[in-house]
Amino acid sequence: MRKIDKTKPVLVTGATGYVAGWLVKKLVEEGCRVHAAVRDPENKEKLKFLDDLAAKSKGSITYFKSDLLHKGSYAEAMKGCELVFHTASPFTMDVKDAQKELVDPAKLGTRNVLEEANRCESVKRVVLTSSCAAIYGDNIDLQQTPNGIFTEEIWNSSSSLEHLAYSYSKTLAEKEAWEINKKQNNWDLVVINPSLVIGPAVNPMGVSSESFKLIKQFGNGILRTGVPKMGWGIVDVRDLAFAHFQAGFVSAAQGRHIINGHNTWYIELAKALQPKYGSTYPIPKKEMPKWMIWLMGPIINKAITRKFIARNIGYPWVGDNSKSIRELGVNYRPLSESINDMFQQLIDNKIIQAKS
Repeated sequence: MRKIDKTKPVLVTGATGYVAGWLVKKLVEEGCRVHAAVRDPENKEKLKFLDDLAAKSKGSITYFKSDLLHKGSYAEAMKGCELVFHTASPFTMDVKDAQKELVDPAKLGTRNVLEEANRCESVKRVVLTSSCAAIYGDNIDLQQTPNGIFTEEIWNSSSSLEHLAYSYSKTLAEKEAWEINKKQNNWDLVVINPSLVIGPAVNPMGVSSESFKLIKQFGNGILRTGVPKMGWGIVDVRDLAFAHFQAGFVSAAQGRHIINGHNTWYIELAKALQPKYGSTYPIPKKEMPKWMIWLMGPIINKAITRKFIARNIGYPWVGDNSKSIRELGVNYRPLSESINDMFQQLIDNKIIQAKS
């Protein structure tokens, strides 16, 4: 249990990311000095939104050139920091070589950051952005849980390089983090395990994440005929950023934390968009039968395998968020607010257009 000094600089890896953007916003609003680890500190256009945040806040941002895959690349950025937020990690579903594009970068990136924390005497706490993907692989895994609910005690044992490689990479990366943490006593490890993240990007141009690709389908007609009957855990990116902040500064915070605002179904996201957007966009109104997804899914998208369909379609997702509420003080906002704010941002950026 370590108290973090807010006057010391705070490192955020992957500072231009979807989740990290909101975290940096919170940090500078609280007056923190943020060390932002980015690939290219000279790319003023990409960093403009962070500069604007700092200009309106009590805090400050200093940029450091860092590469997840280069050993020692975070040394300068970490100097003098008591608190490290490691949010940087590859998230893509479209991969040719899962080992090279997902597993290696996730594990090596985690190792590089945490081994740097071992070398940096000032570090007292690392907050790692993991995922609920490190807790479960398929929705059907819920049937193997002790009480029919995913909790922080459970680990994903059903994913592999061949099946849900992204989830497999998140599991291995988090396990790597706990292994490194166990071998030292200088810093605490606090882990954040979000479900599917939705909500607007703090960077108005940063609407290219996998979450935005998913929600875009509600407005571009791809899901016009219906959505799969599939359970989801959903969390707003702003609530997730707050959870990170609390995990950094609440002295008693420890272990893993499921950050999940809603146990819901795919169709509920569409229903939440209907009142405002249903008349002008092709928002789906019904669920697609499983047999149709079985026939068409693998043809439309090679990531939708028959194994994925068998183990996920028709099954609910239920995650226990009580630890995040009790220990981090997270107050989850309504699902309709998150999805409507996100959809409106896609419209404002002209990524989706109204029906003519």
